[in-house]
Amino acid sequence: MRLDFDTWQALVQLQADYAAVVDGGDWDRWPRFFTEDGVYKLQPRENHERGFPLCTLAFDCQAAMRDRVYGIKETLFHDPYYQRHVVGAPLVHAADSDGIRCESHYAVFRTKLDGLSSVFNVGRYLDRVVRTPLGLKLAERLVVYDSEMIPNSIIYPI
Repeated sequence: MRLDFDTWQALVQLQADYAAVVDGGDWDRWPRFFTEDGVYKLQPRENHERGFPLCTLAFDCQAAMRDRVYGIKETLFHDPYYQRHVVGAPLVHAADSDGIRCESHYAVFRTKLDGLSSVFNVGRYLDRVVRTPLGLKLAERLVVYDSEMIPNSIIYPI
């Protein structure tokens, strides 16, 4: 499936902007990457491949994401860390009236303030991206991570 250059560039820019916002900790901007009824799910690969619905995190609208942002900023206490995304170019599977369905591989590195950087999470984004008056937005982002073992808490969006 091929996109015109401007749409491709906007899709690549969406991925880059998303990574910059979550890596920079600009949490108030994170939900704005999604449509009002956008969905964000973080799911282990095993559950995804077996068709099991259980997710590590699941938000079914921007309001739920804003609630998570409030939790990150105001109520969750954790050992602070930085994260850094490396995101591959999107592989477009379909582009039609339902939006652009694409997949991007990612790796997230975590650096604790008193330690070395380490691989934190690796997997792929399965996205449905739609056109809005404000540009491309995520209608769905399913984050499928490869490892069955994850750190005891995932605080920030991947």
